[in-house]
Amino acid sequence: MSKIGFIGTGVMGGALARAVRKKADGDELYLANVPSSVSEALAAELDCKSCDNATVANECKYIFLAVKPNIIRGVLKEIAPVLKARDDRYIVVSIAAGITIETVKASVGFDVPVIRIMPNTPVMCGKGIILAAADGVADEEKAEFFDLLSCAGVCDDVTEKMIETAGTLTGCGPAYAFVIMQALADGAVACGVDRAHAVKYAELTMAGAAELALSTGKHLEQLKDEVCSPGGSTIEGVLSMEEAGVRAAMADAVMASYEKNLKLGK
Repeated sequence: MSKIGFIGTGVMGGALARAVRKKADGDELYLANVPSSVSEALAAELDCKSCDNATVANECKYIFLAVKPNIIRGVLKEIAPVLKARDDRYIVVSIAAGITIETVKASVGFDVPVIRIMPNTPVMCGKGIILAAADGVADEEKAEFFDLLSCAGVCDDVTEKMIETAGTLTGCGPAYAFVIMQALADGAVACGVDRAHAVKYAELTMAGAAELALSTGKHLEQLKDEVCSPGGSTIEGVLSMEEAGVRAAMADAVMASYEKNLKLGK
């Protein structure tokens, strides 16, 4: 198994590191963060190594950059001399939203193999989706990389354009889903359900609906129609949603996030 390193062990970096630890031995996993207390705590939890950025850049084949878009260029410039001095194989893995593969290479200052990924927060429970676009990476390396992340959720090999477009849906979508679940729970509370049960039922209903759609492969409109009895309460609620513009509001949310992602990359 190749050595894997994370520069940045916040929410997303930490979640991916936990998933990778299920596939890799502790000796193969290196964690770095500023402040170092964060990576040290996670390293103690996962029984792996806590180190600095230069060590990750020097020792690991897969170098995850789990840092914010506004600082990734600086981190890449910092580790560039270490990478350039290496004579073995390594791959830079960028998680930063809006940062293209071209930007990663330009920030390093020379050509490097890059995998750009867009994971979403459900990777924390092993139910995430991770979109991945690669440049200069062999098929067997992709297979090894996807296996490393298999405990985080579903990995999908896509074009970089899909990272920008579909990645907005997958990356931002959980937040939209939480807003919808909260709204459903609020409606149930208004009808007299206690808050704890309202939240639980909203969450289970959304999870069940998603699983039904995935398992049957039916068109979403068909699944909606199957719930709506003629003259029933469900179609009344659906019409109320349409009148309120819920469908358009959700589509607008995805497009607004997409436009913001494009700005983050500039």
